[in-house]
Amino acid sequence: QIQLVESGGGLVQPGGSLTLSCASSERTFTVNAIVWFRQAPGKEREFVATINWRSTSTYYADAVKGRFTISRDYAKNTVYLQMNSLKPEDTGVYYCASGEGLDPRAEASYDYWGQGTQVTVSS
Repeated sequence: QIQLVESGGGLVQPGGSLTLSCASSERTFTVNAIVWFRQAPGKEREFVATINWRSTSTYYADAVKGRFTISRDYAKNTVYLQMNSLKPEDTGVYYCASGEGLDPRAEASYDYWGQGTQVTVSS
């Protein structure tokens, strides 16, 4: 089973930046699509961004388009989510997941999930 570990969350002021990391020790990680979802308190988990295994396609939720950037480093088996111009509504637990990603925005497209990392945007 592929294990994913998220890191980089924390408390940041509105307008600030954070970079989240999703790392795996499994080599198959490099041939899977990787996605970031987030879940705010009292709300359902929602799609944030995804990148295919070749890094030729990326998709973003409208709410983060232009502010967030997803990328991957194959040598480090790590996917990053660079988050700029953060807003209070970006607060939540951010999860990364790995899978074929046939429907990039659907949770069911991903088989392996991390435990999540908390992002809090507040002054």
